[in-house]
Amino acid sequence: MEAQTSATLDTIYANDTKNVALFFPEPIRQGITGSDNFVFTYNRDKAQYFGLLQAKQGKESNLLVININGSIFSYIVRYKAQLSKLNYFIPMTSSIGNEKPKVEDSIQSKTFEKSIDNSTYYYQNFCSYLLDRRQYLGRHTRRNNGVVMRLENIVFDKKALYFVIQIRNNSTLDYDLNFLNISVETRQKGKRKSLQRLYIEPIFKHHLPSKIVVNETVRLIYVMPKFSLSNDRRVILELNEKRGERNIELKVSHKYINNPN
Repeated sequence: MEAQTSATLDTIYANDTKNVALFFPEPIRQGITGSDNFVFTYNRDKAQYFGLLQAKQGKESNLLVININGSIFSYIVRYKAQLSKLNYFIPMTSSIGNEKPKVEDSIQSKTFEKSIDNSTYYYQNFCSYLLDRRQYLGRHTRRNNGVVMRLENIVFDKKALYFVIQIRNNSTLDYDLNFLNISVETRQKGKRKSLQRLYIEPIFKHHLPSKIVVNETVRLIYVMPKFSLSNDRRVILELNEKRGERNIELKVSHKYINNPN
């Protein structure tokens, strides 16, 4: 598994007929799932390095695991009838932090880190709220060989724009995501008309997958710094496939950016 950041969480799939084993770098002290249709079992009497995950069919949830050294691991968990992976060997680099933060000499450094943690917590909660709300901005859909990308909504909140995006794989091949970028495109005026793109770095990414399996639909959110556009500019959402050509570009007019929900 690749190293996690606070902005992206890996997804682990489980079902009710097989045990999915998670092997951690340190013994498990505590493991918690966010929903009753997911069960994570581990030895509570004698700390061991592995735990077992099972799931009943239902909505996705999350799994939080804390090792005896205080390392924290967080994952999105989903039910899947057919499992292609039953064992996860998790490196320490996948830890999203430690419940016992290191003592810093600088008070300013402590304040800055606390501010980041608070922001991340707020983004996660507001993104979850938006995914449950199911509000739509308009018809913004593009497809390529069975892969469909849809911009469901753009929401403004606390100096940030939340882009709610849906990707659906109706093809017969899994879709390995290379990148999903959001850029601003400007049409140059004059005799030599040209297009210029400027990539915008997201503040936060929520539920961004690395793979979209056959017949799966994922919904994710990019949190972007607030911006507005003039009439000669528009936003481009660019979905790029790893080792494939099912790439999609979705164009969004300036009027939707300037008038979000």
